[in-house]
Parts: sequence; C-alpha cells; structure tokens
Amino acid sequence: MIHAPAAFGEFDHSLWDLLLSKHVIVSEDGLSTAVDYTSLSSNREPLALYLDQASRISRTTFDAWETPEQLAFLINLYNAATVELILDNRKSANSLTSIRDIGTLFTSAWELKRVALFGERVTLDAIEHDMIRGWGRYNEPRIHFAVNCAAIGCPALRAEAYTGAKLNAQLDDAARTFLSDRSRNYFDGNRLYLSSIFKWYREDFERGWGGSNALGEFVARYSSELGLNADQADALAKGDMRIRFLRYDWGLNQLTD
Repeated sequence: MIHAPAAFGEFDHSLWDLLLSKHVIVSEDGLSTAVDYTSLSSNREPLALYLDQASRISRTTFDAWETPEQLAFLINLYNAATVELILDNRKSANSLTSIRDIGTLFTSAWELKRVALFGERVTLDAIEHDMIRGWGRYNEPRIHFAVNCAAIGCPALRAEAYTGAKLNAQLDDAARTFLSDRSRNYFDGNRLYLSSIFKWYREDFERGWGGSNALGEFVARYSSELGLNADQADALAKGDMRIRFLRYDWGLNQLTD
C-alpha cells in the first residue's frame, strides 16, 4: 500500500497534483482552463507512474477509506486516465480536435477498457456511471463539475488534485466557478440557459442533495453566481422560471496559440 503524506489522505495524489499545476493553464478570469498537451506529452513519466500507483490499490483498501477519500480518488483517476487517453491519440501537436474522434464506430472513447483498477481493466464510463454515480454511496451531484471529459464544454479541469480532506470545498468551488461562466450558463430575458450537463444528468441534481429535489432548487443555490436577484432566485427554486439547455462544445480543451 502507498503511504501518503497526511495532506493527501490515504492515497498520494501529489504526482497528479504537480502535473496539473504545471500543464493546466487557468484563464485570466479564473473560470476556465486549457491543457497544454504538447508540454505534457514530453513529461509523461509522472502520469504513467501515478496511474500505475492507482492500479495497485486493492478494492479492500479502497473500501476502508473514508467516503471523501474514495470519491477524490475516483475523480482524479478518471481525469488522469482521460488526459492519458488524449495523449495516446495525439499523433502530433493539435492533431486531435475532439475526444469524440477516439474509438470506433461501435465503441466510444468512454467505452474503451483501458483503465487499470481493482485488478481489472475498466472503462471511463464504468468509473463515472457504475462507480461514482451507480454505487449509491456518494449522492454527490457536484461531481459533474469535477469529472472532466477533455471538452471545452466541460467544467474546467482543476489545476490541482482533489483530496479527501478538501473535497467538499473543492467541489463547491468547482460548482460556483462553472455556474459563473457565462459561456456555459447565463440568464437572459426571463429565461435561464444552462449547460447540457444539467439535462443529461438532471436526475442527479434532483435526488435531495442539500434538500434539492428539483433542478431549479439546486441551481438556485448558486443564484449569485448566475447573477439572479432575490425574486428571480425564488422563481427558479419554485419552478417558475423557464430553463433551456445550451449546445455542448465537444472541441478539445487544449491550449492554443
């Protein structure tokens, strides 16, 4: 078992944290990030080592961790494995324009069994949907602002690793950042325009987290980030505000000149 410094809980995420700090570029307004895949491609050894360390964690060890540590581990693994997937499919700088270009006609990038976990090879979909969302132990809709699919439309890939000790604060910050980004969510003309993430995973936002049993109730928690006044926030929470969902940008979240 890997013995980690206390700051990183039961598993040492410091390798991933260092890679993120070096190769994830935060926008000037702090609301989005881009990945410098070109520089990362010449510094892949730490990523390979991190994924190898993660693969050595047994299910028994994992289940003995506190819930926040489990969730931080799965989020980081998903994001790190996604970055590795992009690097593996970039034949040259800027040659890949979307994660949706990876895979085959019948198997998407998320259905490739390429992530070593608990003694087997699993898919990205298995980590997100079967484990994080499907096990029933987390009930944490804010993971949708943390799990990153390497697309521009995704919430920003955080420039630091998630940790059990800081997970709640990190997820809250990720949610506030995403809902403050007017390219992804905004209010206009008495209508709220939200990312398609809220459409695809609506059920996750309506399962009672924080007392929210409807999408409007959940989003109203972040009314200040959306620029809503008190009356508008109240209408949203009561289901009296129209919601529309925006087209998702599947372009690669890469750093461009």
